[in-house]
Amino acid sequence: MMKSTHVKLSKDALKSNWDFLREYFKDKKLSAVVKGNAYGHGIEEYVTMAEQCGVNHFSVFNAEEAFRVQQSSAKNTTIMIMGAIEDEDLAWAIENDIQFYVFNMERLHAAIKAAANTDKKALVHIEIETGMYRTGFEQAMIPELADTFKNNTDTLVFQGLCMHFAGAESITNYFRVKKQKISFKRAVKQFKNLGLEPNMIHTCCSAAAVRLPDMHYDMLRIGIMQYGFWPSPEILIEYLNKYKTVQSPLRRIISWESKIMSLKLVPPGEFIGYGSSYFAHQEIHVAVVPVGYAHGFSRSLSNTGHVLINEMRAPVVGTVNMNCVVVDVTNIPNVKINDKVTLIGEQGEQEITVASFGELSSQLNYELLTRLPMDIPRFVV
Repeated sequence: MMKSTHVKLSKDALKSNWDFLREYFKDKKLSAVVKGNAYGHGIEEYVTMAEQCGVNHFSVFNAEEAFRVQQSSAKNTTIMIMGAIEDEDLAWAIENDIQFYVFNMERLHAAIKAAANTDKKALVHIEIETGMYRTGFEQAMIPELADTFKNNTDTLVFQGLCMHFAGAESITNYFRVKKQKISFKRAVKQFKNLGLEPNMIHTCCSAAAVRLPDMHYDMLRIGIMQYGFWPSPEILIEYLNKYKTVQSPLRRIISWESKIMSLKLVPPGEFIGYGSSYFAHQEIHVAVVPVGYAHGFSRSLSNTGHVLINEMRAPVVGTVNMNCVVVDVTNIPNVKINDKVTLIGEQGEQEITVASFGELSSQLNYELLTRLPMDIPRFVV
């Protein structure tokens, strides 16, 4: 059965983005962050595309996402879980060489126990609390951690030491980020003084990777940038000013499309759709598009959003419904049922960007993308 809407992913745009990222970050190892269903792009489709671009390291949030990456990736691909994993899934992760964050002693001891029942060691990344106050070991626990690793070399590998910055995309967090840097460097030194060093150190997401080159260490966790977006306008402006250019090197790989389901003439003096939020002062020609808030087209776009039809903008009129939206096509010539409707993307010289879509619906890029339902088909083009 055909769905009423679909997402397209551009292989050429993705290759361009990864070529840029490798050149920009030089010799650093890059991990593709694909949490949140690959930021709404679809884990299965995206992982396959990314591997064709030479990507061989993926970071996810939980074990379920790790399993999906594993099912879609090559055998030599590395998978790292940065968040949730249940104790009963630890043995599976260890047996499949899947790496995972550890941020409390309960998980570390559970990993030791699970590894003891397999013929492999647990590849753990120790997350340090530096001021994010979300997950991570307090630095006072480092001596106990060091002893635990030294006493369990048969079950544990100190694969990584890591942290996460609390808002590197905004200059308003400058002093907080600076304190985090100092705190993490202190932790690195403390482990070294205790005679224990990880196989790798990593701290940077996309924003921190651009803004904090002194914190690059061994690997960068690249999320939003691989999909063609900058972490914030501030980071983009900083890049453009530094390199004296006006053109972003990143390309959006996603577009979102549907088609016209129905056409109707609305006489003057009538309301459109539910309630009375839109009143037709004159006769207008409207098209019904089978996409609504159930598909991620926010209800807040009622009477404010736009779509593209026949290379022209068509405004949303009336309230966005669960499964459809009505748009005004009065001034668009030759409109027909089944004409393509672009919700995000380009038609001719016109474009609806994720940023503009997100601003009208009061959503961040990240939020809008990850809210695209998983059952919308994704196609690689």
